[in-house]
Amino acid sequence: MHIDVMTVPQPLDKIGDLARRSQAAGFSGLLLTETGRTPYLNAAVASQSAPGLELSTGVAVAFPRSPFVTAATAWELQESTGGKFRLGLGTQVRTHVVRRYGMAFERPGPRLRDYVLAVKACFAAFRTGALEHHGEFYDLDFITPQWSAGPIDAPDPKVDVAAVNPWMLRMAGEVADGVHVHPLGEPGYLARHVVPNVADGAAKAGRSPSDIAMIVPVMTIVGDSDEERARERESVRASMSFYGSTPNYAFIWDEAGFEGTTARIREKQKAGDFAGMAAQITDEHIAAFATESTWDALAGALSEKYAGVATRLVLYNAFGAQGDPERFERYGEVARRLRAG
Repeated sequence: MHIDVMTVPQPLDKIGDLARRSQAAGFSGLLLTETGRTPYLNAAVASQSAPGLELSTGVAVAFPRSPFVTAATAWELQESTGGKFRLGLGTQVRTHVVRRYGMAFERPGPRLRDYVLAVKACFAAFRTGALEHHGEFYDLDFITPQWSAGPIDAPDPKVDVAAVNPWMLRMAGEVADGVHVHPLGEPGYLARHVVPNVADGAAKAGRSPSDIAMIVPVMTIVGDSDEERARERESVRASMSFYGSTPNYAFIWDEAGFEGTTARIREKQKAGDFAGMAAQITDEHIAAFATESTWDALAGALSEKYAGVATRLVLYNAFGAQGDPERFERYGEVARRLRAG
């Protein structure tokens, strides 16, 4: 099992240090989200600062960039990491794509499927000089040596997609190399939806489910006293309320026995009551959706929950510990133990 640390992109003069510290601490790689800053430049700097560290976008927003631009960027990062880059893509939600990026959002699932296939066609074109992709949303059939990155001494980058609902999970199994599970993806959701739907998609394409990486972020609350765990517990509560406010994710709460959680969070959200949003996440929610443990027991607790399912485990909270070097290094030691086990 690979163990990554999740981070939002940093100012470019800071990401190199974080990459070196992550590698030294014992993490397999750095997973870069896309927020106010883009993940690709961070990945480029990290690749030069910590050679050998595995890097991935988790996830980059697909539709604002053409498939060719995304493919060319991923190709260069794959070259600069010596084959240790994974391209993680997601749709984002309509409001962001239409109102912030100014792009179309019709039928986002099928569009992302076509996007992934177009990106892979571009990878093939960089090696062969022939570009041929004719899909429902993207038509690509022109490339010349001047406008091609050319072949590299590394395999094609893996292309992963963020997926929550059954259709997207099946699509990931059919055309992607991995699936980014949602941060609310507790073990019951993985068993009910992720594993079987990815397997169905893989079977449709004549692939083995083992060909598709399961990239699973986990929220942890760790410490040897309740006082040590208290701050992280409240941070997890706030994160869960943020993710849980999205209507498309309501079924995850409901199926885990917490019916109506999203509606209650959204009521507080509409009133601008952020503390009230977090208050909707009870200790029972946290017990079901997070892993709380002492430091010595954390690796075992995570292994018990996710071994045999997760290909890459992403420690969601480890980035928050970067301001506390000792705590960050202890998360790294957990990563080392999980990788060894």
